[in-house]
Amino acid sequence: MRFLGNLRWPDGFVCPKCGGTKYWVTARCLWRCAKCWHQHSLVEGTLLHRTRFPLKTWFDAAWHVCEQKNGMSALGLQRAMGFGSYHTAWEWLHRMRRAMVIPGREKLNGEVEVDETFVGGVKPGKRGRGAAGKTLVGIAAEVRGRRIGRIRLAVIPDAKAETLLDFVTDNVERCSNVVTDGLASYEGLTSCGYDHTVSRHTPEVGLNLLPKAHRVASLLKRWIMGTHQGSVGKDYLQPYLDEFVFRFNRRSSKSRGLLFYRLLQQSVEHKPIPKKVVRSRPSTAPVL
Repeated sequence: MRFLGNLRWPDGFVCPKCGGTKYWVTARCLWRCAKCWHQHSLVEGTLLHRTRFPLKTWFDAAWHVCEQKNGMSALGLQRAMGFGSYHTAWEWLHRMRRAMVIPGREKLNGEVEVDETFVGGVKPGKRGRGAAGKTLVGIAAEVRGRRIGRIRLAVIPDAKAETLLDFVTDNVERCSNVVTDGLASYEGLTSCGYDHTVSRHTPEVGLNLLPKAHRVASLLKRWIMGTHQGSVGKDYLQPYLDEFVFRFNRRSSKSRGLLFYRLLQQSVEHKPIPKKVVRSRPSTAPVL
């Protein structure tokens, strides 16, 4: 309990009602303000709000998720935790994925490769831009010499100029050098305050001149096919992308415990998510 309290109030307890800093812990494990006597639950107003499971169960689930280098599927978590319902494991994983995105996180900077890729199963028909029945994902990857720095991924509806420029401005600092292919939709980057380098002047498949972005796309598809057996619904794809980014940007961490700590820290900082929001899905959503 003290551990979770320190995560929620790292600078010391501050009552949200009166601003008091003195408290005591009641027999029901509630933090009571010594000034206004208001009682606070450690999980009230967080991602774990109104959970009916013991906190230890949540800690165990978070550790299982962070311990595995490539993550876990809902079926794997169900087996590891002994849940009687697959849907419980699925919902818990999606709540954790929501917590993997830090609000107001620092944007990418320096030299950044930007490209798009289609995510989905093998289907007949056109390949590349314009492929039917698949989901378009925007990719931004920092270039750090021969290495890849941080990345950002987002589901985007199309490859029009307005869509792609919004994706870049949401994820890349101004004045950065954005490297793209010759797709006309990227022509407005200079007027948006970016240095724009065109690696090739045709959007058709050819010589790999965006190696960092293409490597990220390849690793993402391999992760979805390997860990999740390719069964990722279109309307649930963004949380999976958030998890991949969370893991990729911390891939050099030698301690699984640090990932566990970050996940719990971000969970107590995240607002509650109603069950209907986690489970909502349009009936027309295709399955990838």
